Parts: sequence; structure tokens; C-alpha cells
Amino acid sequence: MANTTRSTEHAGANRAHPKAARSDPDPRHVRGAEVRIDASSPLGELAPIWASMGYDEINYTYRPDGKRLLRSIGEFSPRPFHVRPHYMFCSGSGWGQPHWGNGNVYHEDADGNPHYDFTLLDQTYDAIVGAGHHVLVELGFTPKDLVPEKAYDVFPVIPSPTVYSAYEQGLWSFPPKDYGKWAGLCAATAEHVLERYGAEEVSNWVWELWNEPDIFYWRGTPEQYCELYTVTAEAIRSVLPQARVGGPSVTGGDDGAGFLRGFLEHCSRTGTPLDYVSFHTKGSAFTPWRTYGPMGAPPPVRESPSAVKMLFEVDRLLSVMGEFPEYADLPAIIDECDAGVPAHHSAYDNPNFRFQNTEYYPVFQAKLMKKLLDLSGRHRDNIEQATTWSFYFEGERYFEGTRSWTTQGGIEKPLMNAYRLFAKLGERRIGAESDAAWPIDDLSGREHGMPEEVDALASIAEDGTVAALVWRHGDDQYAADAETAATALGFTGLAAPAYTVTEYRIDAEHSNAHTVWEG
Repeated sequence: MANTTRSTEHAGANRAHPKAARSDPDPRHVRGAEVRIDASSPLGELAPIWASMGYDEINYTYRPDGKRLLRSIGEFSPRPFHVRPHYMFCSGSGWGQPHWGNGNVYHEDADGNPHYDFTLLDQTYDAIVGAGHHVLVELGFTPKDLVPEKAYDVFPVIPSPTVYSAYEQGLWSFPPKDYGKWAGLCAATAEHVLERYGAEEVSNWVWELWNEPDIFYWRGTPEQYCELYTVTAEAIRSVLPQARVGGPSVTGGDDGAGFLRGFLEHCSRTGTPLDYVSFHTKGSAFTPWRTYGPMGAPPPVRESPSAVKMLFEVDRLLSVMGEFPEYADLPAIIDECDAGVPAHHSAYDNPNFRFQNTEYYPVFQAKLMKKLLDLSGRHRDNIEQATTWSFYFEGERYFEGTRSWTTQGGIEKPLMNAYRLFAKLGERRIGAESDAAWPIDDLSGREHGMPEEVDALASIAEDGTVAALVWRHGDDQYAADAETAATALGFTGLAAPAYTVTEYRIDAEHSNAHTVWEG
């Protein structure tokens, strides 16, 4: 593949990328492009929306490879990431596995009196803060001692050595049976982290209730969620009066938009504190997720992520925020913003997940971040974070194809190099135009994905360094290589008489451990 992204303080021609596979009769193929960077055209602050990550496996955070990865990101990033792990309040032994984990904080004695054990949560947050990052505290899910009795009728467990219990299967997704005890748990957690990490550090944290309550992560009603949100916000604010509290972290589907609208109506009607709005978007859901075919078999259907689908969903959810004048200008946190789901499924489950190993993924991310910034500008310039739901997985094979920064042995995948390029962008955005860029004016046709384009994101730093991130990409990981097409990259408005040129490249031959491994 010739998926290519390039970051440079002053660059030459870009390389070709294959055309995007589309079912319409006139797919666009870029045979040449002109990109113009105007260093004298300031566009305001360049919001570092990419400085955020999350993952399901909270117990992997403090494993040696988890701590090493957090430190590596902290070393190359000029700013801390916000880190959002799942399952902090779930009960368990501290054993982590793909798409499951537990902080095991909440317990009750024989008389029903709560007590708390922060051993695992301390290890998790120590690793995050110790690497120079901040926590996005996802307050979830229901501890075993707070599961309502009626929930046990929903998940009968088939006896098997490959399953744990009904609790892991889904009892954690029910609303807690006692909202007062839940509030006590939230307040105790806030008190604990304030004492352990100090007011200055915790002032940078973000507090969020639950995850995707419009689907199976929440087995209550929307009204129950809204009530729990009010209880939770009040509990956190009782300890941290200036804490940033928000939600509802809905999915990008139709149900998510409806749930968000109801949530905002609730906050407006009750005066419940709301400091930001969170929601998610995914670029694909391969069918089936798992094929159970022989190793190395081709995919049953060739599928690729769609950037247009993601932009459509974000546009719709920002529009819902815009329906409420009191909330329209709030920060929007897209705290799961991923090309595909689920993170722990790999190229051995469905070969379409192979893109998570290759140069295709980092280029997709570069394109997506720029388009999200453009889309934010069409609303209130309020997208604050676009979180990659990526970390690493214990025990996987080399280049398993999961959505992760590193593969077995801590070998860095091409995705990680995209974030190294983001880290080289400056504080202020400047003008960047391409005559082969795909506009975001039309978000229809999202089932096809984005056609091939050449586009750029450019910045200037306080020291005068000009950086341009330039890519050629289409939403089709299976497109055949096209011939090299010339891309003229020109700069105007440069203040200094001479510049030192440094070039960084990600493609099949550069910054790509997967290619080396395959060779």
C-alpha cells in the first residue's frame, strides 16, 4: 500500500496513495495535487484534540508494558494526554483480560455498611500520573454489592470453565440499587485522589458518568441514568467544587442522539451541573466481527473504515448540542473516536482488522483529526478531545491486528508514529489549501467512505517553526497501488530568509515496523 502521511517544516512532493474503492460509477483518483501553506494566515489556536486515549483493560495500565507505553507517549508529547480506562468500579480480583477489568473498590460488610479498597485504582492512577498524564475518570460500573436482586434473573450463566459468572457477563451494567451508596462511593473516590495526588493535579482531571448508556452498557431507563447523573455530579462537586463533570458518552447512532437530547433537557430542567458533553463515534462495524475461519483466510467481505460515517455522527451530535443555547458552546469530548470496533478483535478474528497493523491506520487518523477540526469550526469550535480507544494487549501475537499502539514485545506500530507527528505541530494553526482535498460540506454517502484526497494540516510554533502534515488517502484499505502522482507543496508568508528542512514520513517503507516484520 502507498498510504502516506508526511510532516515537514518545509517539504517536497508527496507519494501516491491508491484510489478509494467505492460502489458509485465515478470514483475519484487523485493524479496530482497542489498544496499551499500560508504561514502569514493565522487561523487561531490549533486545538490538540488528539491528546487523549482510552481502553477497556484498566488492569493493564500498571503492567510493565502499560507503564512503558504511557511513559513513551509522555516523552514525545509536548502536553499531557487525558487517559480514560473502563471498569474502575467493577468488582473482581484485579485480573485483566481483553475487554474486561476491575478496580474492585466498593465492598459491604455483613450489615451492608460500605468500605473501600483503592489498591488497584492507586496502581492505575499512579501509572497515568507518573507518566505525566491526567485522568479522565469514567465513573463506572456497578459494583457487585450494589447490583439489584432482579438483575440476577436476566443473566443465567451456563456452567463452563471458559466463563466467570453472571456478574462479568453483564450484571455490572444495571443501575446501582442504592443511589445514596453510589454517591458515597463517588465522593470517597474524589476525596481519596485529592489526598493522594493533590489539588493542582486533580484540577486537570475530567469526571464522567458511565459509558454509552444508550446501549447495553446501561440496562436501566434514560430517566434512571439522568437521575444517577445528578446524584453523581453533586457527589463529586461536594468534594471538588471546581471539578469538570459531564456526560453522557453516548454512541453516534440514532439512539445516541435521542438519548443526548433527553439528557440535555434533564440538565436544563433541573439545573444539574454540566461542564462538557461527551459522545462517541466509530468508523465501521465489520460483519461478522469474528469469522471463525482458518488462519490466513481472506475476509468474507472486504470492508474498510469510513471517515464520512464518523464525521456525520459527530456533526449530528454537535447539532443536538446546538439545540440548547445554554449548552451549545460547551466543550465536546469525543472520548471514543475510532476507525473500528471492538479494539480487542484482530486480523485473526476478521482479516479486515489488518488495517490496524499497517500504514493505512495512521494516515486515516491524520486525515480524521483535520476533518474534525474543520467540522468543529462549522459549529462552535468546541471539539476538545478526540480519543483513540487504543492501548496494548497482554499475550497477543506479533502484529495481532488489535487496535493498539504497540504489538507483542512493545514494538511500536505505525499508529504510534502518527501521534509523534501530531506532537510536532505548533500551537497556532495556519492556512493550508489543497486543490485535491475532500470538503466536509456533504456528509452523505457515508456507507462509501471518503474518496481519495490530498490534504494538509499546518501550524506555526512560538519559535517560528512551520510544520505541515500532508497526506494522500482514501477509505479503502484494499485499493491497488496507483502510479506515483506529483504533489507540489508550496509555502508563502515565511518570516525568516532561510529554513532548515526536516522531513518525517509514514508509508509502507518508512516508520513502519509491520512492513519490516512481514519482510
